[in-house]
Amino acid sequence: MPKKLKVDKAKKIGKVKSFFDEFKTFAVKGNMLDMAVGMIVGGAFTALVTSIVTNVATPLIGILIGVDFSEWNIVLPHLYGNAEPGTLAIGKFLNSVISFVIVAFVVFLFVKALNAFHSKKAEEEVEEVIEEIVPELTKEEALLTEIRDLLKEMKQQ
Repeated sequence: MPKKLKVDKAKKIGKVKSFFDEFKTFAVKGNMLDMAVGMIVGGAFTALVTSIVTNVATPLIGILIGVDFSEWNIVLPHLYGNAEPGTLAIGKFLNSVISFVIVAFVVFLFVKALNAFHSKKAEEEVEEVIEEIVPELTKEEALLTEIRDLLKEMKQQ
C-alpha cells in the first residue's frame, strides 16, 4: 500500500474519532438530557393545550358563534370505487390551528422572558468587566480630582 493512501486513511480515521469524541462530550455534558426533558415536557404541554382547545375553547367558541364547528366535515364523493367516501375534517383542522396559535404564543412569551433574562445577565457581566477594567482611584487621585472640580466651580463663579 502506498504511503499516501495510509496517510489519507489515517486522516479519515482521525476525523471519525474526533467526530465521536465531540458527540461523547455533547452527550456527557448533559445537553442530550436537557433536550430529552424539553421534548417530554413539550409533548405533555402540547397534549394539555390540545385537550384545552378540544374540550374547553372549541365548545365556548361554538356557543359564542352559535355553531359547533368541531364536527364540521366536508364529505367527498366516492372516488375510484372506494367503499367509504372521503371526508375533510375542517373542524379538527380549526382545532389544530387554535392549538398552534396557543402553543406559539406561549413559546413566544417563554422566549421573550428568556431573552430578557439573558440581556439582564449580559448587562451585569458588562458592568463587572467595566469595574475590573477601571481601576479604583487612590486617596491622592481622589483628592486631586476633588480639588480640580472645586477649582472649576470657583472659575465659573
